[in-house]
Amino acid sequence: MISTKILIPDIKSVPIAWVFEHYCRLDQKLTGQDIKIKSIFNPSERTPSMCIYFKKDREKYYYKDFSTDKGGDCVDLVQQILGIDTRLNTMHKIVRDYNEFVLHNNGGYDLQVFKQYNKYKIDRYEIRQWNTLDKSFWGKYGIGSRMLEHYNVKPLTTYTMFKEEDGVYKVLNIEGSNIYGYFKKDGTLVKIYQPKVQKKKFLKVKDYIQGSEQLSGSDSLVIVSSLKDGMCLKKMYPHIDFLAPDSENTMIKKEYLDSISSNYKTCYILFDNDEAGNRSTVKYCNQFNYLKPLYLQLSKDISDSVMDHGYLKVKEYIDSKL
Repeated sequence: MISTKILIPDIKSVPIAWVFEHYCRLDQKLTGQDIKIKSIFNPSERTPSMCIYFKKDREKYYYKDFSTDKGGDCVDLVQQILGIDTRLNTMHKIVRDYNEFVLHNNGGYDLQVFKQYNKYKIDRYEIRQWNTLDKSFWGKYGIGSRMLEHYNVKPLTTYTMFKEEDGVYKVLNIEGSNIYGYFKKDGTLVKIYQPKVQKKKFLKVKDYIQGSEQLSGSDSLVIVSSLKDGMCLKKMYPHIDFLAPDSENTMIKKEYLDSISSNYKTCYILFDNDEAGNRSTVKYCNQFNYLKPLYLQLSKDISDSVMDHGYLKVKEYIDSKL
Protein backbone atom coordinates (compact mmCIF):
# COMPACT_ATOMS: atom_id res chain seq x y z
CA MET A 1 0.00 0.00 0.00
CA ILE A 2 1.37 3.42 -0.98
CA SER A 3 1.64 5.95 1.81
CA THR A 4 -0.46 9.09 1.51
CA LYS A 5 2.04 11.19 3.41
CA ILE A 6 2.83 14.46 1.59
CA LEU A 7 6.55 14.48 0.84
CA ILE A 8 6.64 17.68 -1.21
CA PRO A 9 4.39 20.49 0.06
CA ASP A 10 3.98 22.69 -3.04
CA ILE A 11 4.87 23.26 -6.69
CA LYS A 12 8.00 25.24 -5.81
CA SER A 13 9.62 22.03 -4.60
CA VAL A 14 8.91 20.04 -7.78
CA PRO A 15 11.84 20.02 -10.25
CA ILE A 16 10.74 21.68 -13.48
CA ALA A 17 12.84 19.29 -15.56
CA TRP A 18 11.00 16.34 -13.99
CA VAL A 19 7.64 17.80 -15.07
CA PHE A 20 8.71 17.90 -18.71
CA GLU A 21 10.44 14.51 -18.58
CA HIS A 22 7.47 12.83 -16.88
CA TYR A 23 4.50 14.22 -18.77
CA CYS A 24 6.22 14.28 -22.17
CA ARG A 25 7.68 10.81 -21.53
CA LEU A 26 11.13 11.91 -22.59
CA ASP A 27 13.85 9.32 -23.09
CA GLN A 28 16.59 11.68 -21.95
CA LYS A 29 17.38 13.85 -18.93
CA LEU A 30 17.09 17.60 -19.29
CA THR A 31 20.35 19.16 -18.23
CA GLY A 32 20.13 22.55 -19.94
CA GLN A 33 19.98 21.44 -23.57
CA ASP A 34 17.17 22.27 -25.99
CA ILE A 35 15.31 19.35 -27.58
CA LYS A 36 12.66 18.89 -30.26
CA ILE A 37 10.03 16.13 -30.18
CA LYS A 38 6.87 15.19 -32.03
CA SER A 39 3.88 17.14 -30.77
CA ILE A 40 2.13 15.48 -27.83
CA PHE A 41 -0.96 17.46 -28.83
CA ASN A 42 -0.93 16.35 -32.47
CA PRO A 43 -0.59 12.54 -32.73
CA SER A 44 -0.62 12.60 -36.53
CA GLU A 45 2.50 14.77 -36.74
CA ARG A 46 5.36 13.21 -38.70
CA THR A 47 8.05 15.84 -38.35
CA PRO A 48 8.92 16.96 -34.79
CA SER A 49 7.80 20.54 -34.17
CA MET A 50 7.51 20.76 -30.40
CA CYS A 51 10.48 22.50 -28.80
CA ILE A 52 11.41 22.14 -25.14
CA TYR A 53 13.93 24.86 -24.49
CA PHE A 54 15.94 26.28 -21.62
CA LYS A 55 15.91 30.02 -20.87
CA LYS A 56 19.28 30.90 -19.42
CA ASP A 57 18.12 34.18 -17.90
CA ARG A 58 15.37 32.44 -15.90
CA GLU A 59 17.07 29.07 -15.34
CA LYS A 60 13.82 27.37 -16.38
CA TYR A 61 12.45 25.17 -19.12
CA TYR A 62 9.58 26.21 -21.38
CA TYR A 63 7.95 24.74 -24.45
CA LYS A 64 6.51 25.79 -27.80
CA ASP A 65 4.49 23.44 -30.00
CA PHE A 66 4.49 24.94 -33.49
CA SER A 67 1.94 22.46 -34.86
CA THR A 68 -0.78 23.65 -32.44
CA ASP A 69 0.61 27.04 -31.33
CA LYS A 70 0.53 25.92 -27.69
CA GLY A 71 3.31 27.03 -25.38
CA GLY A 72 4.29 28.19 -21.92
CA ASP A 73 5.83 26.85 -18.73
CA CYS A 74 5.60 23.43 -17.09
CA VAL A 75 2.22 24.18 -15.49
CA ASP A 76 0.76 25.29 -18.84
CA LEU A 77 2.05 22.05 -20.32
CA VAL A 78 0.31 19.79 -17.81
CA GLN A 79 -2.88 21.84 -17.84
CA GLN A 80 -3.10 21.53 -21.62
CA ILE A 81 -2.17 17.84 -21.69
CA LEU A 82 -4.70 16.82 -19.03
CA GLY A 83 -7.37 19.45 -19.72
CA ILE A 84 -7.48 20.66 -16.12
CA ASP A 85 -9.76 23.63 -15.52
CA THR A 86 -7.48 25.95 -13.54
CA ARG A 87 -3.79 26.59 -13.07
CA LEU A 88 -4.11 26.06 -9.30
CA ASN A 89 -5.68 22.61 -9.74
CA THR A 90 -2.95 21.77 -12.23
CA MET A 91 -0.25 22.61 -9.67
CA HIS A 92 -1.99 20.38 -7.09
CA LYS A 93 -2.02 17.56 -9.66
CA ILE A 94 1.69 17.97 -10.39
CA VAL A 95 2.53 17.88 -6.67
CA ARG A 96 0.47 14.70 -6.16
CA ASP A 97 2.08 13.00 -9.15
CA TYR A 98 5.56 13.97 -8.03
CA ASN A 99 4.95 12.68 -4.51
CA GLU A 100 3.79 9.38 -5.96
CA PHE A 101 6.89 9.28 -8.15
CA VAL A 102 9.11 9.88 -5.09
CA LEU A 103 7.43 7.06 -3.16
CA HIS A 104 7.83 4.63 -6.04
CA ASN A 105 11.46 5.57 -6.66
CA ASN A 106 12.94 5.41 -3.17
CA GLY A 107 13.83 9.01 -2.61
CA GLY A 108 12.76 10.78 -5.76
CA TYR A 109 14.36 12.62 -8.59
CA ASP A 110 18.07 13.10 -9.13
CA LEU A 111 18.39 16.86 -9.45
CA GLN A 112 20.60 17.99 -12.31
CA VAL A 113 22.88 20.98 -12.45
CA PHE A 114 21.91 22.77 -15.64
CA LYS A 115 24.81 23.12 -18.02
CA GLN A 116 25.10 26.19 -20.24
CA TYR A 117 24.90 24.83 -23.79
CA ASN A 118 26.15 27.07 -26.57
CA LYS A 119 24.53 26.87 -29.97
CA TYR A 120 26.26 26.74 -33.31
CA LYS A 121 26.68 30.11 -35.02
CA ILE A 122 27.37 30.76 -38.67
CA ASP A 123 30.87 32.11 -39.02
CA ARG A 124 31.78 32.24 -42.72
CA TYR A 125 30.21 31.56 -46.10
CA GLU A 126 31.26 31.58 -49.75
CA ILE A 127 29.08 33.00 -52.51
CA ARG A 128 29.23 31.39 -55.97
CA GLN A 129 27.73 31.95 -59.41
CA TRP A 130 24.28 30.69 -60.42
CA ASN A 131 24.34 27.35 -62.23
CA THR A 132 22.03 24.87 -63.99
CA LEU A 133 21.12 23.13 -60.70
CA ASP A 134 19.85 26.44 -59.35
CA LYS A 135 17.89 27.01 -62.55
CA SER A 136 16.35 23.55 -62.24
CA PHE A 137 15.26 24.13 -58.63
CA TRP A 138 13.95 27.70 -58.83
CA GLY A 139 12.58 27.17 -62.33
CA LYS A 140 9.93 24.80 -60.93
CA TYR A 141 8.41 27.87 -59.32
CA GLY A 142 8.98 30.17 -62.28
CA ILE A 143 11.55 32.20 -60.34
CA GLY A 144 14.61 33.43 -62.24
CA SER A 145 17.93 34.91 -61.20
CA ARG A 146 16.70 38.49 -61.74
CA MET A 147 13.92 38.03 -59.18
CA LEU A 148 16.30 36.27 -56.77
CA GLU A 149 18.85 39.05 -57.03
CA HIS A 150 16.15 41.69 -56.51
CA TYR A 151 15.34 40.05 -53.15
CA ASN A 152 19.03 39.52 -52.31
CA VAL A 153 19.11 35.73 -52.59
CA LYS A 154 22.58 34.41 -53.41
CA PRO A 155 23.83 30.85 -54.08
CA LEU A 156 26.44 29.53 -51.65
CA THR A 157 29.21 26.98 -52.11
CA THR A 158 29.80 26.45 -48.40
CA TYR A 159 29.28 27.89 -44.94
CA THR A 160 30.96 27.29 -41.59
CA MET A 161 29.37 26.97 -38.16
CA PHE A 162 31.14 26.95 -34.81
CA LYS A 163 30.47 26.83 -31.09
CA GLU A 164 32.58 26.80 -27.96
CA GLU A 165 32.13 24.17 -25.25
CA ASP A 166 34.37 23.93 -22.21
CA GLY A 167 37.09 25.90 -23.92
CA VAL A 168 37.03 23.74 -27.06
CA TYR A 169 35.88 25.11 -30.40
CA LYS A 170 33.78 22.80 -32.55
CA VAL A 171 33.59 23.64 -36.23
CA LEU A 172 31.23 22.33 -38.93
CA ASN A 173 31.90 22.95 -42.61
CA ILE A 174 28.81 22.44 -44.74
CA GLU A 175 29.00 22.39 -48.51
CA GLY A 176 26.86 21.11 -51.35
CA SER A 177 24.47 22.15 -54.09
CA ASN A 178 21.25 24.12 -53.67
CA ILE A 179 22.41 26.14 -50.65
CA TYR A 180 21.20 29.73 -50.64
CA GLY A 181 21.86 32.76 -48.49
CA TYR A 182 19.12 35.32 -47.82
CA PHE A 183 20.69 38.74 -47.39
CA LYS A 184 19.73 42.32 -46.57
CA LYS A 185 20.58 45.02 -49.11
CA ASP A 186 23.67 45.98 -47.11
CA GLY A 187 25.04 42.43 -47.48
CA THR A 188 24.13 41.16 -44.00
CA LEU A 189 23.29 37.45 -44.01
CA VAL A 190 19.94 36.84 -42.31
CA LYS A 191 19.05 33.24 -43.20
CA ILE A 192 20.34 30.14 -44.99
CA TYR A 193 17.95 28.03 -47.07
CA GLN A 194 18.76 24.39 -47.83
CA PRO A 195 15.72 22.98 -49.69
CA LYS A 196 17.26 19.55 -50.25
CA VAL A 197 17.90 18.93 -46.54
CA GLN A 198 15.22 17.12 -44.51
CA LYS A 199 16.10 18.80 -41.22
CA LYS A 200 17.16 22.40 -40.73
CA LYS A 201 16.04 23.63 -44.14
CA PHE A 202 16.21 27.13 -42.71
CA LEU A 203 18.96 28.44 -40.46
CA LYS A 204 18.04 31.80 -38.99
CA VAL A 205 20.95 34.18 -38.49
CA LYS A 206 19.19 37.46 -37.69
CA ASP A 207 15.65 38.77 -37.25
CA TYR A 208 14.43 40.12 -40.56
CA ILE A 209 11.18 40.51 -42.50
CA GLN A 210 11.71 39.43 -46.10
CA GLY A 211 10.40 41.93 -48.62
CA SER A 212 10.58 44.87 -46.22
CA GLU A 213 13.42 46.57 -48.13
CA GLN A 214 11.62 46.23 -51.48
CA LEU A 215 8.32 47.88 -50.48
CA SER A 216 7.13 50.45 -53.00
CA GLY A 217 3.73 51.45 -51.61
CA SER A 218 1.82 49.98 -54.55
CA ASP A 219 -1.83 48.90 -54.71
CA SER A 220 -1.80 45.93 -52.34
CA LEU A 221 0.30 44.43 -49.58
CA VAL A 222 0.22 40.68 -48.90
CA ILE A 223 1.72 38.89 -45.89
CA VAL A 224 2.96 35.46 -46.97
CA SER A 225 4.61 32.45 -45.36
CA SER A 226 8.00 32.60 -47.05
CA LEU A 227 10.21 34.56 -49.40
CA LYS A 228 9.71 31.88 -52.08
CA ASP A 229 5.93 32.29 -51.85
CA GLY A 230 6.34 36.06 -52.03
CA MET A 231 8.46 35.89 -55.17
CA CYS A 232 5.90 33.61 -56.84
CA LEU A 233 3.15 36.07 -55.94
CA LYS A 234 5.23 39.00 -57.18
CA LYS A 235 5.66 37.35 -60.57
CA MET A 236 1.88 36.96 -60.91
CA TYR A 237 1.12 40.43 -59.57
CA PRO A 238 4.00 42.88 -60.23
CA HIS A 239 1.94 45.69 -58.67
CA ILE A 240 1.76 44.06 -55.23
CA ASP A 241 4.27 44.17 -52.37
CA PHE A 242 4.75 41.39 -49.86
CA LEU A 243 6.17 40.75 -46.41
CA ALA A 244 7.39 37.35 -45.24
CA PRO A 245 8.11 37.08 -41.49
CA ASP A 246 10.56 34.49 -40.17
CA SER A 247 7.68 32.01 -39.84
CA GLU A 248 3.90 31.95 -39.71
CA ASN A 249 4.19 31.85 -35.92
CA THR A 250 6.20 35.09 -35.90
CA MET A 251 4.01 38.14 -35.42
CA ILE A 252 5.11 41.27 -37.23
CA LYS A 253 5.31 44.13 -34.74
CA LYS A 254 2.07 46.06 -34.62
CA GLU A 255 3.63 49.50 -34.76
CA TYR A 256 5.56 48.55 -37.91
CA LEU A 257 2.66 46.98 -39.80
CA ASP A 258 0.29 49.76 -38.76
CA SER A 259 2.74 52.38 -40.00
CA ILE A 260 3.14 50.93 -43.51
CA SER A 261 -0.43 49.68 -44.07
CA SER A 262 -1.64 53.23 -44.77
CA ASN A 263 0.48 53.20 -47.96
CA TYR A 264 -1.75 50.51 -49.52
CA LYS A 265 -5.33 50.38 -50.71
CA THR A 266 -5.77 46.82 -49.45
CA CYS A 267 -3.78 44.51 -47.15
CA TYR A 268 -4.14 40.73 -47.34
CA ILE A 269 -2.72 37.69 -45.60
CA LEU A 270 -2.10 34.44 -47.49
CA PHE A 271 -0.52 31.71 -45.40
CA ASP A 272 -0.11 27.95 -45.93
CA ASN A 273 -3.12 25.80 -46.67
CA ASP A 274 -2.93 23.75 -43.48
CA GLU A 275 -4.07 23.87 -39.86
CA ALA A 276 -1.08 25.89 -38.68
CA GLY A 277 -1.45 28.38 -41.51
CA ASN A 278 -5.17 28.83 -40.91
CA ARG A 279 -4.61 29.30 -37.19
CA SER A 280 -1.94 31.96 -37.79
CA THR A 281 -4.21 33.70 -40.31
CA VAL A 282 -6.93 34.02 -37.68
CA LYS A 283 -4.40 35.27 -35.13
CA TYR A 284 -3.15 37.98 -37.50
CA CYS A 285 -6.65 39.06 -38.54
CA ASN A 286 -7.71 39.35 -34.90
CA GLN A 287 -4.81 41.68 -34.19
CA PHE A 288 -4.94 43.66 -37.46
CA ASN A 289 -8.54 44.34 -38.45
CA TYR A 290 -7.50 45.80 -41.82
CA LEU A 291 -6.04 42.47 -43.01
CA LYS A 292 -8.23 40.47 -45.37
CA PRO A 293 -7.65 36.70 -45.34
CA LEU A 294 -7.01 34.82 -48.57
CA TYR A 295 -7.14 31.01 -48.73
CA LEU A 296 -5.41 29.21 -51.59
CA GLN A 297 -6.89 25.72 -51.45
CA LEU A 298 -4.80 24.08 -54.14
CA SER A 299 -1.50 22.79 -52.73
CA LYS A 300 0.22 23.45 -49.40
CA ASP A 301 1.40 26.96 -50.23
CA ILE A 302 1.72 29.44 -53.10
CA SER A 303 4.98 28.07 -54.50
CA ASP A 304 3.84 24.44 -54.37
CA SER A 305 0.57 25.45 -56.03
CA VAL A 306 2.54 27.07 -58.86
CA MET A 307 4.71 23.97 -59.23
CA ASP A 308 1.72 21.59 -59.16
CA HIS A 309 -0.84 23.58 -61.18
CA GLY A 310 0.99 26.32 -63.07
CA TYR A 311 0.89 30.10 -62.79
CA LEU A 312 -2.25 30.55 -64.87
CA LYS A 313 -4.48 28.34 -62.72
CA VAL A 314 -3.10 29.76 -59.47
CA LYS A 315 -3.62 33.33 -60.67
CA GLU A 316 -7.15 32.56 -61.80
CA TYR A 317 -7.88 31.07 -58.37
CA ILE A 318 -6.47 34.08 -56.50
CA ASP A 319 -8.27 36.49 -58.86
CA SER A 320 -11.56 34.88 -57.87
CA LYS A 321 -10.85 35.59 -54.19
CA LEU A 322 -9.73 39.18 -54.54
